[in-house]
Amino acid sequence: PAMLFHSFFKTLVGKEVTIEMKNDLCIRGTLQSVDQFLNIKLDNITVLDPEKYPHMMSVKNCFVRGSVVRYIHLPAADVDTGLLQDATRLEAAEKKTAQPAAQ
Repeated sequence: PAMLFHSFFKTLVGKEVTIEMKNDLCIRGTLQSVDQFLNIKLDNITVLDPEKYPHMMSVKNCFVRGSVVRYIHLPAADVDTGLLQDATRLEAAEKKTAQPAAQ
């Protein structure tokens, strides 16, 4: 499933996303890149709660380790749900045919 998400997020490069981390820090920025571990690079970031995280106000670009991400909020207009559903069905079908028959 990670490859499905990786492919999906690569289609969103250049779009604005909001990352909510496990430590409750939320940052919005332009998705610059994403790798197979779902590590994310953002440009032109803004912190959604600057009073709580004043030290982040001067940061403009950042790298977010995939393991610290709680949620990624995406603009609905940029999500191709049909493509995502088709890819999910295809992946499920491939897993089904790859399993050996039960005896």
